[in-house]
Amino acid sequence: MRNSSIPGTRGRVRPLTLYGDPRLHAPCADVTDFGPELASLVEDLFATMYAARGVGLAANQVGESLRVFVYDCPDDDDVRHLGHLVNPRLVEADGLVLRGPEGCLSLPGLEAGTERHDRAVVEGRTVTGEPVTVSGTGFFARCLQHECDHLEGGVYVDRLDGWRRRKVLRRAAKAPWAHRG
Repeated sequence: MRNSSIPGTRGRVRPLTLYGDPRLHAPCADVTDFGPELASLVEDLFATMYAARGVGLAANQVGESLRVFVYDCPDDDDVRHLGHLVNPRLVEADGLVLRGPEGCLSLPGLEAGTERHDRAVVEGRTVTGEPVTVSGTGFFARCLQHECDHLEGGVYVDRLDGWRRRKVLRRAAKAPWAHRG
C-alpha cells in the first residue's frame, strides 16, 4: 500500500525534457488555477524527481511551461528541506558567491563548477494558493536559485563561461540523449 502522505506516491513519472528542447529555454507562465490539475502536476514532479534521483525539479523539465518546482534537498548541515513552490520569485540571493559542482536532470550525467550565492530567499505560493517564503543556505540555496533559473528559461550552463561552458556544451552535444533537431 502506498503512503499518500509522502509526496509523489500518487504521481506518475514523466519523461524529462532534455537540454536543447525549446521549452527549457523560455520563461514559464504564472499559475492561475490552483485546482486538482496543479496538485497532480506537483505529485508528478515529486515522482519524477525521485525516480531520477534529483533534489529539485521544475515543471518545464517535464514539458509543462508553468512556474512550479519541487525540492527535497539537504543544506550544508544535512538538514532536509522538502516542499514545492508555485509562482516562485527569487527575492534575495546574497552572502558569499561560491563555485560548486552543479548538475541538472535535463543534462544527465554532466556537471560543472557554477557560481551561486550561498543564501537565497524565494517567495511563492503553495499548491492551494497560500503565500509562503522559503529561505536556504549552502547547497539548498543553490537548489533554490537553480530551480528559479529554470522557470525563467535558464539552465546552469547559461551561468558558465570560458572553458567550463565549452566543456559542458561539447559533452552535451556528444551525449546519447542530445537533442538533435
